[in-house]
Amino acid sequence: MGQVTVRVGGYSHPVSCEDGQEAHLVSLAAEVDKRVNSIKAMGGQFGESRLILLGALLLADEVHDLKVALAQARAGQVAAAPQPDPRLAERLARIADRIEGIAQTLDRP
Repeated sequence: MGQVTVRVGGYSHPVSCEDGQEAHLVSLAAEVDKRVNSIKAMGGQFGESRLILLGALLLADEVHDLKVALAQARAGQVAAAPQPDPRLAERLARIADRIEGIAQTLDRP
């Protein structure tokens, strides 16, 4: 079993993977790191878990758009390329705030 240490948002994370998949895992982590760095560039104080959550949400949004485009292409529909939403990171930050607020109320007895 292979193991690599990846850096995301300035934090190191040891991760195991199948032998031979180390370079692929490093490449995936670099994609997550790009999203996390774009969130950090907005300013504000975010903890490690929140940065990774927001980065994951950005990636999930991209995957969703690609799945929709693929389904449309398979159905023979021509779809316009999705336009990036510059407010997406801000919206995701607000969503994360709401999630954290809910999580805090669940932690209370």
